Amino acid sequence: STLAGSAGLTDNKPLDVRVLVLGNDKTATKLKLMKIATTSPRSGDNEFIHSHTGFRYLTIIIEDTSAALSRLKKLGVTPLAKSPVTLPQKLAPGMSLTCIKDPDGNLVELIGPTP
Repeated sequence: STLAGSAGLTDNKPLDVRVLVLGNDKTATKLKLMKIATTSPRSGDNEFIHSHTGFRYLTIIIEDTSAALSRLKKLGVTPLAKSPVTLPQKLAPGMSLTCIKDPDGNLVELIGPTP
């Protein structure tokens, strides 16, 4: 039995876990991503954040929008709609919003300096 199975996370299928650390100090936010390679889960309706219940949306604050866009392009990821869009000055001066979808179709919002 795997740890994931014993904990009730899977039916004894192993998890591939990666932790993205969003900063350099010990109090930095950590985002844990899990993948189960041997499964074929049902996909949900992820067209919009209101299309389905559950996790559908993640916001990540970035330091360099141009660098992020360049990296996404190299990975074959295309921003949605007219992204990046400049946020209103009264909301976030000098910041822009870029929306993409992860491999499962969940929306990911990147907020960073306007390129």
